[in-house]
Amino acid sequence: MKNYGSAARRTPPRRKLAASACFASSLAFCLSTGLATGQTSDAGVVAAQLHTVTPHLVAYAQVEPITVVPVEAAETGVISGLNVVPGTHVRAGQEIAQLSGPTLQTQLMESEAGVRSARSQLRAAQKLLAIERQQLPSHLTTRQAVEQAESAQAQAQAALNNAQSRLGFVRQMMAITAPAGGVVLALTSANGQLVNAGQPVLTLQPDGRLWLRAGYYGRQLSSLRTGMTGRFTPSDGSAPIRVRVCSIPGVIAAGGGESIALCSTQANAAWMSGEAGKVTLELPQKMLVAVPTRALILNQGKWWVMVRTAKGDRPQQVAPGPAEGWNTLIESGLAPGARVIVTNAYLLFHASIAEQFQIPD
Repeated sequence: MKNYGSAARRTPPRRKLAASACFASSLAFCLSTGLATGQTSDAGVVAAQLHTVTPHLVAYAQVEPITVVPVEAAETGVISGLNVVPGTHVRAGQEIAQLSGPTLQTQLMESEAGVRSARSQLRAAQKLLAIERQQLPSHLTTRQAVEQAESAQAQAQAALNNAQSRLGFVRQMMAITAPAGGVVLALTSANGQLVNAGQPVLTLQPDGRLWLRAGYYGRQLSSLRTGMTGRFTPSDGSAPIRVRVCSIPGVIAAGGGESIALCSTQANAAWMSGEAGKVTLELPQKMLVAVPTRALILNQGKWWVMVRTAKGDRPQQVAPGPAEGWNTLIESGLAPGARVIVTNAYLLFHASIAEQFQIPD
């Protein structure tokens, strides 16, 4: 009994090769027909146009204090009366804490005794001068005696002034005051703690001494200049703040980028230390060629467009820039007015695939 099903499933080798050849010929014909149609028609071809653009450099930025001021103990002593915490705002000259101890107490007592003694000497000199002046009209004294009494009074007054200055200095050493208005960042001492002369008690961030720190990398570094302007957009959605590049250290960090400093151009900028967001710098305007984005072709890590010329269609390597809507700006590689193919550009670029087609075994 014959098995007709098995015979029907077997295909002669010559028919298989013929079918493959027919498929390859059909594919090549379709591609060549499409190419011929594209070359004879200008449909889907646009002329590259010049656009005036303002490039931007965008980076992450954070508000930081320009400087911090350590408030130190002027003399060795024990801290008392410290009633501020991190975040407390203090005024310039405000007393923050007091220092006490045997050494300071001894100096205070000696200074107060010196003031009392100098004040007594001054009162005695003033009384003597008054008596000499009363006796001068009666010729019971001489002009020279009056002048000597006046000199003694002046010396006593100077001694009192010096004693009061010494007392004020001791009292100043015993009081820890804020050198400027600002916010307390950190406390390094506590009430009842013994501190040495010059030891920091707290760290103060002066008012209005904030700037932005932004990191830029790669090709962006060559475009940075001091004086460039832009805007800082906080991440919390608050209003943008106008800024200006005020410092470029010129030192590459470990990550390969450079950290620049930006200052606010607005009076009383409403930002706080630690606030983060995005900073956008404005570069000088320049003219770039714009083409439809769908005309770009990526091949082996490079970008191309198909350009129609009098000698036919040819690929042109380009360097894409920023996008504007449905168009992409070309940094280099394309001249204004060039006729760029938009429709079936990818097909035209890879037209050689028909020639490389191999009949399967």
